[in-house]
Order: sequence, then structure tokens, then C-alpha cells
Amino acid sequence: MEKTIIKGLILGVITLVFACGGSDGPPPNRAPSTLDLVYPTVNLLCIDNTIPFDWSEATDPDQDVLRYKITIAKDRALTDIVEERTLSATNVSITLQKGFAHYWKVTAIDSENNEGTPSATQAFYTAGNGVTNYAPFAAALVSPNDDGNVNPGAISLSWTGSDIDTEDELVYDLYFGETEAPPLVTENVTAETFEVTVDSGKTYYWKVNTSDGSGAKTIGQVWKFSVN
Repeated sequence: MEKTIIKGLILGVITLVFACGGSDGPPPNRAPSTLDLVYPTVNLLCIDNTIPFDWSEATDPDQDVLRYKITIAKDRALTDIVEERTLSATNVSITLQKGFAHYWKVTAIDSENNEGTPSATQAFYTAGNGVTNYAPFAAALVSPNDDGNVNPGAISLSWTGSDIDTEDELVYDLYFGETEAPPLVTENVTAETFEVTVDSGKTYYWKVNTSDGSGAKTIGQVWKFSVN
């Protein structure tokens, strides 16, 4: 009789656990949204080197409190970082070196430390004393996506160039190959696209160096993609 009562109690507890959903945990916390950069605008020449950075608010699907990480670097890949801060506001003033191209992005972070998708990376210049010509910005990737995948055959490598000195004509040196330091394949071209043929199962690396009409050159970052 006693054994029957104990078995009944155990079964009752198990039934209660399943009925109450005790085996399911809380839903996973979701990352905040991306955001838009407001100022400095794309390819802006900033006369004052104390820059009032501004961006839009992100949203969070779980209504978490958000913080924002701003990253500023001297290269488009954001590896040569000159300033990185995390703050609760959507604006901050930062003093930077004069006479340099800078690149920046902002990432929203929620109270559970989940990071949203970073904003687009934008470029700007801080004016230099007595500078009459500025080097062009590093080329920006269009396609194929960095670390992306493409189908074998003929594809187009595409990029965009820009320069504070809008009267300068930009020319490009393209490096492409199967090594992390790809060889030069064409130079002094004005087009911002180049067709190559790629083979299945291989990984390719490429970069674009940009020069202006005054002889100033900017070295591009190395991008890569794999072939299905």
C-alpha cells in the first residue's frame, strides 16, 4: 500500500513538471537593431578636428537598456584604431589628429552584452594645416562580399573610390590571387570593376590601391571570398 502511494506521488510530480513547462527555459535574449550614422557625413572634410559624432538610436526587441560602442580608425578595416568608447548617449565629441582620413562605425549593445549588427563604416577627413592635396580614401568594397561565397566562372570584382579633392581623377591598382598577399594583375585603371574567372573549391584574395592625379596613394585592405 505504501509503495503504491509513493509511486502515485512521483507520477503526480512528473505530471506537474511537464504541465507547467518546467523543462523549458526562458526565451533567448535578442540582439538590438543596427543604426544609422548621422554626423560626420560620408566623405566629409572636417575643418575642426574636434568632431561632434552623432548617430540614430537603435531598438531592442526585449526592451533592454542600450549602450553604444563607437570605433574610429585610420583604415577602412578598422584595425588601426585611434579611439573606441562605449557610452549610453547617441552622440559624443572626440578630438582627433589633423590631416588624416578616419573611418568609423557604431554598434549597439544591450544589457545582456548582446551586440547588434554594426552600422555601415563611413569615412571623413580632418583638415591639416597647410594641406593643399589630400590622399584619396581607401576603396570601399561593393562585391563580392568579404568572406562571402560565389559560384565558379566569371565574376566581377567591384569597388568604389572617393576623394576630398573632387577634381582629382582616381586610378586603381588591382591585386588578385590565391595568396593572402595577392599579386598585381592590372594598374592605373579608371574603371571600378574588373572581371576575373574563379574555380570551384578555391579561396581568392584581392585588394585595390587608389591614387589621385597628384601622386598621393592609399593602400587598400585585403578582401577574400570562397568559390562554391
